[in-house]
Amino acid sequence: MVTAADSQVIATAYHEAGHAVTAVSFGCLIKKVTIVPGRSWLGQYRLGVCELQKGRSANAKNLMDDEIVILFAGMVAEAHFTGRYCEVGAADDLRSIRTLLCRRVGSDKQHERLQRRLLARTEHLLDDEATALAVEMVATELVKKQTISGRAVRHFFQQAMQKIS
Repeated sequence: MVTAADSQVIATAYHEAGHAVTAVSFGCLIKKVTIVPGRSWLGQYRLGVCELQKGRSANAKNLMDDEIVILFAGMVAEAHFTGRYCEVGAADDLRSIRTLLCRRVGSDKQHERLQRRLLARTEHLLDDEATALAVEMVATELVKKQTISGRAVRHFFQQAMQKIS
C-alpha cells in the first residue's frame, strides 16, 4: 500500500526527473538530482533539486525558451504521474518562468501566449515514449537512492533512447 508520504516522494522524484531529463535532452550538463528536502540558497524550503552545471552545448537556438521548458518539465512530469498540475509544488519554477517572460519585450497577452506555447511544447516533449521512459527510469532511481549524479541521468536517458528507437 502506498502512503501519502510515499506518494509525495514519488511525485517529487518525477518532478525532478522531468527537469533533469529535459535538461539533458537540450544538451545541458547536470551536477546532481536529489529528492532530499532542504533549503534553497535563498533559504526557502524545497522538496528536491536538479542542479545544472554551468555551460551547455552550442546547439541551443533559444536559451530562454529552453530554460522555460526545463522549468515547466518538473510540473508536467509530476502531472503525468499524479494526473494533475501541482502549481503549489512548482511555485518556485512558475515564479522563475514569470521572471524570464518579463525580461522579454511585449504585452501581458504576448507573455501568456508564449507561456501557453512553451507549456504545450513541454507536454509534447514529455509525451514522447523514449523521454517518458527516461523520466520513469530517473524517478525510480531517485526513489531508491534519493540523490543521483548527472552521469546517471545521462546514462538512463541514453538507455531509454536506445530501447525505444
